[in-house]
Amino acid sequence: MAEARTFTEENPIRVFLLDDHEVVRRGLVDLLDAEPDISVVGDADTAAHALARGPAVRPDVAVLDVRLPDGDGITVCRELRSRMPELAVLMLTSFDDEEALLDAIMAGASGYVLKQIRGSDLVSAVRTVASGKSMLDPATTARLMNSLRTAPSGEPAMAPELADLSPRERDILALIGEGLTNRQIGQRLYLSEKTVKNHISRLLAKLGVQRRVQAAVMASHLEQPGTGKRPAQ
Repeated sequence: MAEARTFTEENPIRVFLLDDHEVVRRGLVDLLDAEPDISVVGDADTAAHALARGPAVRPDVAVLDVRLPDGDGITVCRELRSRMPELAVLMLTSFDDEEALLDAIMAGASGYVLKQIRGSDLVSAVRTVASGKSMLDPATTARLMNSLRTAPSGEPAMAPELADLSPRERDILALIGEGLTNRQIGQRLYLSEKTVKNHISRLLAKLGVQRRVQAAVMASHLEQPGTGKRPAQ
């Protein structure tokens, strides 16, 4: 978000919730709706429901559970922000998971908090990300990104597997490194979303990684010429 926004009782923060536990969702609704400058405008219990309902209610902030029965909140974050770039996302999880934190950063989340957080602190976190600020500590983020970029020996984790990628796979990998969603990559390369997904599955296998964030880090090792940053069709 380019500039800070101010919310009031007449113009409250519009919040959308995603959690597969009904008791948790109801508790969050009660907690947030009790604040005069916050209004819960919708909720969902699955990733599919969130992607269908979220954009329709035009939220300012989405509070998303990381672990879901039909997917994960980080994918939902990436997809919702591709449709609503101004949306601030606060990831909520029961797990202190460094990989999930990295994935959240790559997906464009503004904050990441544990479910053990006090209610007053969660309310403050919603206000913080709504105003355009980040709840992600820069030092922690830098440390985590550096740990992924560096091999256990301390040497840069260069990937010889990059040489095995096709030109199209290199284009897609470079765009993953830019943080684009499958839909955005398809639009950039004039490919269907399904085709992009198939390419990504193949390139992850070639790179020997399972997570999109790992591929994004490897993208930094692509040489600038021919990376596909401005791919030609």
